[in-house]
This record gives sequence, C-alpha cells and structure tokens, in this order.
Amino acid sequence: MTAVTAYRRVIALSGPLLPLVSFLGRLPTAMCQLGSLLLVADTSGSLATAGLAGGALAAGQTAGGPLLGRLADRHGQRPVVLAACWCDALAVAALVAAALARAGILPLALLALLAGAAVPQIGPLARTRLVALARRARADDRTVTTALSFEGTLDEVSFVLGPALVGLAATLARPAVALALAAVLLAVCGSAFALHPTAAAVRPAGRQPAAAPARVRTPGAVHGMRVSMALQGVLFGACQAGITALTDRLHQPGQAGLVYAAMGVMSAAAGLSLALVPARIGLPARWRTAAAALIVLSVPLLWVRTLGALYLVVVVLGAAVAPHLITVFGLTERLVPATRLAEAMAFLTSAVVGGQALSLAASGRLAEAYGPSAAFAVAVCAAVLILGIALATRAPAPSPAAARRAAAAPACSGR
Repeated sequence: MTAVTAYRRVIALSGPLLPLVSFLGRLPTAMCQLGSLLLVADTSGSLATAGLAGGALAAGQTAGGPLLGRLADRHGQRPVVLAACWCDALAVAALVAAALARAGILPLALLALLAGAAVPQIGPLARTRLVALARRARADDRTVTTALSFEGTLDEVSFVLGPALVGLAATLARPAVALALAAVLLAVCGSAFALHPTAAAVRPAGRQPAAAPARVRTPGAVHGMRVSMALQGVLFGACQAGITALTDRLHQPGQAGLVYAAMGVMSAAAGLSLALVPARIGLPARWRTAAAALIVLSVPLLWVRTLGALYLVVVVLGAAVAPHLITVFGLTERLVPATRLAEAMAFLTSAVVGGQALSLAASGRLAEAYGPSAAFAVAVCAAVLILGIALATRAPAPSPAAARRAAAAPACSGR
C-alpha cells in the first residue's frame, strides 16, 4: 500500500470537509499562545504581564483539556464542543477587549485562564472521531495508525501556520487582529466540527449498554506515556528558549520563529511518512526508536554556534518529533477503552502544553544566565528521560474493548 492510497482511505472515512474544519478549528490553539503574549506586551508595555497572561492561558489549557475530554466521552462531542468553542471565542474576545482597555494584571490573567480552559480540544477529539470511524468501518490497525499520523500532521502544520498568521497580523496591523481572527475561527469552525454528521460516530458512555462497565482503570503504561508526552513538551520549551537566546546573541532575533517553524515542517513531513513503516514494526519498537532518535538528533544542539548550523540541526531534529508523538497516541488508543478515549487523547495534548510552558519559563532563565547551550542541555536531558520511560514501560495487552475492536478488523490487504 502506498502512502497516497493509505491517506485516501483515511480521508474517505469522514469525507474531505471534516479534516478542513478540524484543521481550521485547531488553528486558534496555535495562535492564542503567541497572540496573547504579543497583545498584552503591546498594550501593557510589560513583558512580565505578558508572561503571566501566557502562563495563565497554558495553565488553563493543561487543566481543562482532560476535563473537556471526559465530558465528551460521557455526553458526546457535539454538545461539549459547541459549548466550549463559543465559550472560548467569547473569552478570547473579552481578553482582546480587556487588553485594549489596558486592564490590570488580574483580569487579564483570569480571562487568559478561562480562554485556555475552554479550548475545545478539536485536535484530540478529531483523533477520537477518526479512530471511531475507522473501527466502525472494520479497518485494520494499519489504517488506524495512518489516521493518527494524518491527525498528527494536521497538528504540526497548525503549529507552524498559527504563529505565522499571528506574526503577519502583528506586522501588518496589531496582535489584536490575530486574536480576533482566532475568536472567529473558534466560533465558526468549532461549530462546524461539532455539527458535522461524523460526531454521531462517537457513542457517549452514557448511552452504552447497561452491561458495560461505567469505569475502567487506566493501565499503568498509559501514565508512563503521559509523562513521556510531558517530557516532549519540556523538549519543545527548552528548544524554543535556546533558539530564541541563540538568535538574539547572533543579532537576528527575527529568525527565532522561522527556525522553530522549520522544525515543525520537518516534523509534519516525518509524520506523513509513518504510513510507509511496515506493519511488522510494532508500536513499542517505534516508540523506543523515536526516543533514541530524539537523543541522537538533539545532542548536536549543544555545540551549535551559527545560524546556519542551528537551522540544520533543528530541521533534522524535527524528523524525530512527530514519530514520537504519533506513536504515543497510537499506543494510548490501543490500551484505553473507547469510552475514555477522548479524555486520554486530551490528557496527552495537555501534558505537552504543560511541559512546554514550565520548560520555557525555566529554560529561558537558564539561557539568560548561562547561554543557549544550557537550555539545549535541558532538551537533551528530556530526550534521555523519554528513552528511559520507553524502555521501562512494558505495554500490556490491549484493553478488552480495544482487543475486540482489533479482532473485528480484517487483515491488512495492502501487503
């Protein structure tokens, strides 16, 4: 099976409209972090106040993501996403209005916290929905893995395009324009995602047969995967701090966003290429390989001193990012029951956000005190810990529900 054929099968599961609206609906998540920092810094004149607003936004998203995922599992995606996307759109609009009115730190932080907590989690829920469509169509595990690769690529592209849109809006007009656009996308595309007919593919836990267990214990391996994702966030934050510090030292601070975006582009390409990995290479082996690659490819950052070398090393490092993220999503899908899948997917995404926010704050201070290499050393340490978790975590057999789904799927006919 070629990659093109594999992705055609994935898109055929939902039709082309769902990937489009889910991509546009998740763009605000990538826009609001940088957009809120630029907006508050522009209106208040204080980087400290901007940092508090950005931190509150990240904290809200970290705490609110799993809760929204759990609500979607219990009550269905449609009502939860509709409520969340409109609440988030209003919160972002209120944050813009408060910043333009030069409100104090407390109201700005509270509005940013609400905007983060109400993020509708379209990325994790799109994964859950696409997996449900694949299982309903009795697709094999290879198709499910390709679906997760597709969703991972959409995430990576959104996190490249989102900050670029913010930077463009800030250059041509003001950061407020970017956040206003984010609010519109949340309301329009979030609603379109919620109302798309495929929302019915995910059956709420409250409508499951009475004989089904109401609560299933999360396998211990899943907790290890969550820590692994948080460490991936630590790696992101450390790289961002190190890249910013080095480009500033080289008197080219405007290159920082482009360097980080280059990593995202390579990561997206690597994510798409996962459809070509032979099915005989299991997910645990892929996890360990991706973790080892993160170490090997991040170590050269410690000796980077020029902009050209920075571009080269960061772009190559991006080749290991998406394989790690997508593989952990795939392992989690195999291990948790369908009735808790949205919560599990949202938890993984929130772990990345939380790890990145904490790491960016800590690594930024290290880079300021000891230079860019200190921040990059944090990234290398995070990669080492990821490999340690991947080696120490023994993936148990799939959950009974996941095992039944796999057994019901036909054998892969593409090979």
